Formats: sequence, structure tokens, C-alpha cells
Amino acid sequence: MLAIDRQRRILDLLNGAGSLRTTDTATLLGVTDETVRKDFEVLERRGELIRIHGGASRPEKIREDLSFHQRQAVRREQKQAIARLAAGRIQANETIFLDASSTVLTLTEFLPEVPLTILTNALNVITALSDRPHLDLICTGGVLDAKSRSFVGLTAEKSLQRYNIHRMFLSGSGLHLERGVSESNSRQASFKERVIAGAEDVVFLADSSKLGQKASFFFAGVGDLSCLITDKAADPEFVEALQGRGVEVLIGD
Repeated sequence: MLAIDRQRRILDLLNGAGSLRTTDTATLLGVTDETVRKDFEVLERRGELIRIHGGASRPEKIREDLSFHQRQAVRREQKQAIARLAAGRIQANETIFLDASSTVLTLTEFLPEVPLTILTNALNVITALSDRPHLDLICTGGVLDAKSRSFVGLTAEKSLQRYNIHRMFLSGSGLHLERGVSESNSRQASFKERVIAGAEDVVFLADSSKLGQKASFFFAGVGDLSCLITDKAADPEFVEALQGRGVEVLIGD
């Protein structure tokens, strides 16, 4: 079987199952595990799947099918490259909002050692930054969404009214040129919409697999974003189109 035919077969299987195990796929196709891993790498570069531990998943199924810990491990190098660039945008004494995404959690590893007020609804962000003495760390409170390990709901949304947010860092399930930014979780989408409304600088952190994707709930238009930070596999035409709409685009190495 030619590589192009094998990869088409992999996508057919993925569309039906939502996720695939490397060993099972290799057995089904009659090839080695290594051949399947290479096919997964090719398809991931094209944005048609995301590699996970032991297999692959459809990009839009990541939030629905994987635990937060598993999502944190997906495309780890790309997330680190994106986070390093994002950290360079932060200035001392700003009020920063960090959302509950795995990409934004990676940003906590690269925050500059300067005084900041960090506002977040993410339990994982609170845990990651709890021992930083130069930070004023504020949690929104609200109803705990166990799967995303974040607080949502009316209490979380109303708490935002008290703060002037200089910079918001967020991610999502997809960024589409026409429809905008989307999430698979309606409560997360509603909450992020409220934060965006009160933020001066809205920075979307997304690896290239999310570009052009759409999830169930849209919460922001392209025009609501100040900047996209993505990785070097981003489609140049998508990047150019986004820049043409006034959004700054930064590419992490």
C-alpha cells in the first residue's frame, strides 16, 4: 500500500473512531508501528490529526476525549515555543488573565520574574504559581468544572467586573477565519467571552493544528484578537489572511 493510500485509510479510521492506537492501526494496516508513527507525523504536520501518547486523535476531539493531563502532553514542544514568545509580551506591574487551557498553563513556566497581578479561573494555574512571592494571585471563584479544572458560572463572570485586565492569554479548540474562536465547552466559551470584553490586549495561543478548525461554541470573532501566537507549521496563507484582518501573528521556533 502506498503511503498516500495508507494515510487516507488512517484518516477514514480516525473519522470513525475519534482516536487510534498506534499498535492497533499497524496491525490493521499490516505495517510496523514505526511506519504508522511516521504517517501520524505527516498527518499532524498537515493539521489532520494530533499525536497523543500511544496513538492519535482528531484535533477537534482533544478537549472532549482527553483528560487535562493528557492534553498538556500533546504537542509539548510547540506549546513551549508559543509560551516563550507569549512571556516576552508581559511587562512589570500588569494585570494578566490566564485561562484554563493546557497551552496557557505552559506559559506559567516562562513568566518573567517581575511583579504581576495574575487573575485566573484555572485551578492548575493557581497550583503552578502559588509559590511565586512577586505575584499577586487572584482566583475568580465560581462553580468548579472538574474536567477542565476551572471555575465557571455567574460568580466567576461577575468577579471580572472589578479588574482592569491589561493582557489576556487564552486558547481554544479552534480558530476559523470567518467564524472566529470556538470551544467545545459552552460554559468555558461564555466565560471567555466575558473576559475578552474587559481585556485591553487579547492574545490567542494556539498550535498550528487548531488553525482553520471549528468547535461547537463560538465566543469571539477574529477582530476581537490582538495577536495570535502559533508554531512554525502554521499555514502561511492562513497567517497572511489573519494579518490582513489586523491581527498580529507571532511564530514560535
